[in-house]
Amino acid sequence: MCAGCNERKPKQELVRVVRTPDGAVRLDPTGKAAGRGAYLCRNAACLQRALKARRLERAFGAALPEEVRASLEKEMDALDG
Repeated sequence: MCAGCNERKPKQELVRVVRTPDGAVRLDPTGKAAGRGAYLCRNAACLQRALKARRLERAFGAALPEEVRASLEKEMDALDG
């Protein structure tokens, strides 16, 4: 299920956002990185919704610093377009 729009979609249509054991948060296009994950649709709008509603922070149990948010937005833009 997408953390942004809450739609259920096949796993292949979603991209995983992962908090690694060392605390870094990043996109995981392979879906196989170690750590706690949350899923988003492959578009920037769902990322924005998830960030605004703090759904990723709740999923990871930690605050996301501004540089991590910017990094996720940049990675999603590269993936989206």
